[in-house]
Amino acid sequence: MGVLDLLLVGLVMLLGLSGVLVPGVPGSWLVWAAVMWWALKDPQPLAWAVLVGATIALSLCQVVRWVLPPRRLRASGATSRMAVYAGVGAFLGFFLVPVLGAIPGFMGGVYLCERLRLGRHGEARAALRTVMRAGGTSVLAELFTCLLIMGAWLGAVLWG
Repeated sequence: MGVLDLLLVGLVMLLGLSGVLVPGVPGSWLVWAAVMWWALKDPQPLAWAVLVGATIALSLCQVVRWVLPPRRLRASGATSRMAVYAGVGAFLGFFLVPVLGAIPGFMGGVYLCERLRLGRHGEARAALRTVMRAGGTSVLAELFTCLLIMGAWLGAVLWG
């Protein structure tokens, strides 16, 4: 595989890594697709081993993302109504401030829902912090997994 191809794979991985931090962008899947592209273009045993490792790591990460945060949210009293408010807020924020506005919009939706439900600013802020911690755990797990995969890929490229 040539240098230009390796640079393109690295750029797709960086795009995927930044996609982890942007809601709605399949960042981890872009990182995995880049590894798969590299393994298919350069079919060496090391490349296939990195692809298998990336697949296993991302599968475990998805299990962690789907299992842990909902438990924390349910324990904190999150409702489907809050999810609707947060989703509408993220959707509006995404279009009001292109792409980056989704995060503050999400936070505003959660805050508004809790403020209407609880009636007090302090309690609404505490509920927002709980929701952000649960979501932050999920994002950090995905980010760590993508960084681990990128490190394995870089090590394989430099070693092989």
